[in-house]
Amino acid sequence: MATLIMTAKLNDVDPLAWLADVLARIAGIRQGRLHELLPWEWKCAASAIAQAA
Repeated sequence: MATLIMTAKLNDVDPLAWLADVLARIAGIRQGRLHELLPWEWKCAASAIAQAA
C-alpha cells in the first residue's frame, strides 16, 4: 500500500482520489485497459476531463 501511495505522490496525483477511483473502476475494466489506471495515465485522463468541462 505504501508503494502505491508513494507512486501516486511522485506523479503529483492525490493518492486518496486515485485509489478511490481505481478501486471503484477496476472490476469493470477490461484487462487490456488496465494501464489506464496507472497514476501517470490517470492524471492525464483526469486533466483532459477537467479541460473539457
